[in-house]
Amino acid sequence: MELRHTALQLLLLSVPAARASSVRTWAAAITPEIEIDTDTAFDEPAGLPAWPSRPVLVAPSQLPHRTAFDATGRAALLHAVAHIEFNAIALALDAVWRFAGLPRAYYLDWARVAGEEALHFTLLTAHLATLGHAYGDFNAHDGLWAMAERTRADPLARMALVPRTLEARGLDVTPTMRAKFLRAGDTRAAEILDVILRDEIGHVAIGNRWFRWLCARDGIDPLQAHATLSQQHRAPRPKPPFNFEARRAAGFDAEELAALQAAGGTPASPRRR
Repeated sequence: MELRHTALQLLLLSVPAARASSVRTWAAAITPEIEIDTDTAFDEPAGLPAWPSRPVLVAPSQLPHRTAFDATGRAALLHAVAHIEFNAIALALDAVWRFAGLPRAYYLDWARVAGEEALHFTLLTAHLATLGHAYGDFNAHDGLWAMAERTRADPLARMALVPRTLEARGLDVTPTMRAKFLRAGDTRAAEILDVILRDEIGHVAIGNRWFRWLCARDGIDPLQAHATLSQQHRAPRPKPPFNFEARRAAGFDAEELAALQAAGGTPASPRRR
């Protein structure tokens, strides 16, 4: 089946494990020669994406503080990361089917991202099961998908504010979370976070690549475009600490990092030599 239409169908699977498994199988079978209808604007079916009945979604302020230093807290932290990864599967699939008229490479990139996000979700839920819990056992929030809704009409805004803003935040917070799991003696959680951080650098890099491609196509300045779109779509203000090394690896340039430092109120971070 054609790649973009299949991505749309996968978003209609409401059972998390089934979606993750199906996306991994689909992504693994993709070849550079796969059929891609780059030009058709598909009609959006009702109820897209299909969400499971659990977890219950609440405002971020209603979520309790989580600690890695007891079994329930550790499970809750892992669940929070699994929820982000489940949303990330949907975000990547949505990027594939929703936006027509882009190069083939764009669709192949985001299909690969969907497969990697599905792997992350699978690793996390498997480890969560060893702690006696399953995805859906804890409440969660819908901040990631809320931004997807705000940027549904504009691929430039989507690239600017999902991979380059919200997902880039994961590059900042993952090392600290990994350290907490290690101090708590959960080496498997730390190993999974290593996989996630490695892959997410690549995902943010893909967001950077297509954001800049769209800016070049439209003849606009990337730095100004990002600032304007952040204000227009009420993107969260960046908060330190920032993982400058990972952000550089993901393709943020010196001017962008300086703007990030200014927005977050952090001192300049020297480049490693």
